[in-house]
Amino acid sequence: MKTKAFSTLALLLFAGAQASGQSALTRTDSSPRTLVVYFSATGTTASAARKIAAATDGTLCEIVPEKPYTSADLNWRNERSRSSVEMNDAKARPAIRPAGVRMEEYDVVFLGYPVWWNLAPRIVNSFIEQHDLSGKRIIPFATSGSSSIAGSVAALRRSYPALEWSAGRLLNGMGEAAVDEWARSAAAGRN
Repeated sequence: MKTKAFSTLALLLFAGAQASGQSALTRTDSSPRTLVVYFSATGTTASAARKIAAATDGTLCEIVPEKPYTSADLNWRNERSRSSVEMNDAKARPAIRPAGVRMEEYDVVFLGYPVWWNLAPRIVNSFIEQHDLSGKRIIPFATSGSSSIAGSVAALRRSYPALEWSAGRLLNGMGEAAVDEWARSAAAGRN
């Protein structure tokens, strides 16, 4: 009797798995579903994001400002430039275009940006506040002409303490193989 019940249960499990397109005995897709979100004003961070997406088989998602930044907007030496004004206002949240991404489909989110004034640009806050990142492992990455990533990651952690932050990484000067190795390790939770 027990053998017949076990056989029936096994047959039902096998049929259910086949109907869903999975093997009844093995599931090969154990890697985390990865989203690579980035803001890039000049293309440098976009290049790093593409490398991470390729290494992790992740989906790219660009944070696109509703009003594109011009070179004059990015002039950090001008205290009236758009970027200077935004960075001097902790409550600034530049408008962004809809990202068109379903956050519930992802487990890991790489979050990339250039470091401005030792912080993530305020447009990154716009993205975080408009998307539900709870339950996701967030891995910051950045590019910078002279700053480290430490201050920007610390500020993000303070601003959004309920989110699960992993260690961040500055990707300046890292070759493709080094970015590949770091991204795979970080996505797997080994950083």
